[in-house]
Amino acid sequence: MGSSRRILGTVGLLSCLTLSALVPVADAAVPAPAPPAVRESPRVPFTQRYQAVQHGGVVRASNSSISCRSAESPQAEPCPEVQKGAAGVNGDFEMFYDEVDKDPDTYNSTRAELKVPQGAKVSYARLYWGGNLRVGEQKPPEDNGRVLVAEPGGAYKAVLADTVVGHHTDAGSDAYQASADVTPMVRKGGAGMWTVAQLNIAMGHSEVGAWGGWTLVVAYEHPQEPLRRISLWDGFESLAAGAGEAAGETVEIAGLHAPAGSAGRAGVVAYDGDRGTLGDSLTVTADSGRRISISDAENPFNDVMNSTITEFGRPSFVRQPEHMNNLGYDADVFDLSPALSGGAHTLNFRFTGESQGQFLGVLFVQTDARR
Repeated sequence: MGSSRRILGTVGLLSCLTLSALVPVADAAVPAPAPPAVRESPRVPFTQRYQAVQHGGVVRASNSSISCRSAESPQAEPCPEVQKGAAGVNGDFEMFYDEVDKDPDTYNSTRAELKVPQGAKVSYARLYWGGNLRVGEQKPPEDNGRVLVAEPGGAYKAVLADTVVGHHTDAGSDAYQASADVTPMVRKGGAGMWTVAQLNIAMGHSEVGAWGGWTLVVAYEHPQEPLRRISLWDGFESLAAGAGEAAGETVEIAGLHAPAGSAGRAGVVAYDGDRGTLGDSLTVTADSGRRISISDAENPFNDVMNSTITEFGRPSFVRQPEHMNNLGYDADVFDLSPALSGGAHTLNFRFTGESQGQFLGVLFVQTDARR
């Protein structure tokens, strides 16, 4: 990825629609209706999308939609080794779409397992997708607000963005994130392998590189699980390139009422973070003022957004394909318990950018509400 971008925004509030648009697609070859015009903004400040206190928790399914095909840099590791987890950046490779559905009418498709516990009721579900439109080709932004989604064992349906699409262009990249409320669809489809296709992302090679992927975030209720507070925040912010602490992004989550010794987890979706390019970090500060660095075995403290899809440093669900280095797409869940050791009413999440910057899209947090 190149170093020619990232303009910092500060956190604010943005009112967002909460309607969902699902358009059935009997066959991918059948032309679907053109998506309605969706408002775009180069910056979408982070705001709370969903919050609940309930017996239950939050899970997610996620995958990248594009990967390396061949090396363009003589210094690059072989593509198969990078896919297995070796350090490598998308700008060093010719990038090509992942395709798992064997459907000639889709040009990218990937799957991931959604592990909703048996007996749970889905209370909220939201799908996020995004990537880079400008690589060896330029994709039209008019298609940003539409993807195809198939529930386990089901046929594709068109899912249309229902809120402002973050869309940031500059000399090196043309990045976006869109999302939609898919609660009825996930209540019907339930646990299992979900497929997402036709993400509007560009393939090829450039200094910045190609990236793109999707994440389905699901809050659920289950009477046998602890009482927990679930908070989902989203936006589209660029973390400035190599500008240090002053270029960070802070998201404050208040009203937690988490007692001392609580368990918790925090999930993050980010774009264009590179494995082996250092400088990005995630820290959390609780009421006491003690700052905790959030990291794990696969996401070091100074390379947190490093193109991984993990939970507490390990793969936690089946993906097709299942690359360890996702070359510019991150969807990780971290152990938040160290930040809750003394209890917390408020948590401040602080993100800083790597030396070449990246984009931040989603933050979801689960904490105990009562022990």
